[in-house]
Amino acid sequence: MDAEIIAVGSELLTAGRIDTNSLYLTGQLNALGVEVVVKEVVGDHRGRLAEVIRQAMRRARIVILTGGLGPTEDDVTRDAVAEALDRRQIFHEEICLQIEERFRLMRRRMADVNKRQAFIIEGAEVLPNDRGTAPGQWIDEKDCSLLLLPGPPHELEAMFGRLCLPRLERIVPRQVIRVRTFRVAGMGESDLDQLIAPVYTKYQNPATTILSGPGDIQIHLRACCTSEAEALALLEEVGQPIEALLGENIYSRDGEPLEAAVGGLLRKLQATLAVAESCTGGMLAERITSVPGSSDYFRGGFITYTNRMKQQLLGVPEDILKEHGPVSAQAAEAMAAGARLRTGSTFALSVTGIAGPEGGTAETPVGTIYVGLAGPSGAEACRRRFLGDRARVRAFAAQMALDTLRRRCATVSK
Repeated sequence: MDAEIIAVGSELLTAGRIDTNSLYLTGQLNALGVEVVVKEVVGDHRGRLAEVIRQAMRRARIVILTGGLGPTEDDVTRDAVAEALDRRQIFHEEICLQIEERFRLMRRRMADVNKRQAFIIEGAEVLPNDRGTAPGQWIDEKDCSLLLLPGPPHELEAMFGRLCLPRLERIVPRQVIRVRTFRVAGMGESDLDQLIAPVYTKYQNPATTILSGPGDIQIHLRACCTSEAEALALLEEVGQPIEALLGENIYSRDGEPLEAAVGGLLRKLQATLAVAESCTGGMLAERITSVPGSSDYFRGGFITYTNRMKQQLLGVPEDILKEHGPVSAQAAEAMAAGARLRTGSTFALSVTGIAGPEGGTAETPVGTIYVGLAGPSGAEACRRRFLGDRARVRAFAAQMALDTLRRRCATVSK
């Protein structure tokens, strides 16, 4: 069974607002085995919204509208649904009295415009709102169930969980959706797809989605079956050969981020970590400490943006900086070795480079990054060049550093 979600509100079409309701609803529907096939955001325009509703009802068995049930003129959801269904709206005196009582409890006088919230579309079932003034509505139209839910998340989640979910459980055919997520570092998206496409293209179920970020690729396998055992078996059937092809490039099999995977390896080795950052300016330490419990293995770090700080805080020799420069393999190694020595950590990572947009040379162009790693067996550094703006280069650099440590820890733990 398919569903579509329509978020209503012109504010959601601005740069500063995110539709979090659709994320919550997608999770709840997926748990029922319902596939969300379309999400749309529509501004406060009755005619456009009515047309979107008509199209959605032709395609999906469940259509959920969020928002636009308030009392003001720009709250057009009720009007648009009535237009799309060619139904009247009927004023309910008892709902108006309930809204009025809510205002009285708040020691406020209800404005006349709130009476608009007491209009219910002909044939709709009222969904009482115990968290706000706007009641929801459930409408069955031929083979489609149309749900009108309030926009504030605390109201929507309470209403959906209490009133809509039990009803959907009764009408949705038994179906199970299970997902397996592999996360991969150290490969480009095109190289990865060329390698694993012969495996996943044989299957329509599970469906495969590949998402790419700076230095990080996610492979989502999504199986939809009548039982959990069948779904898990399908995921294993497709996932196993993908794992064999990607090998050590896979750092997570449950969707956890790279910093969490690294933390798990450090715990396993009972090892500790320090960092020394230049061009990333603390991004690496921020990612490491974003993991709950990271104090078990992370001892601290240094942000040494100038040569003077590299010398004073990390003990990088002056002759290295003069002869090779602060953006060099030698400087990265010395930074990592200094951080390890000063913190007494098992491992230390360093990052130095030119994030741009200026500062590059012919020998060291913008985007050049050196990552140093110091451990019990000594220090080493590797060089990469990343293309993109300053933020993208810095994100790649932090990912590269974490992946360098991950691979070293994986080798040690074998």
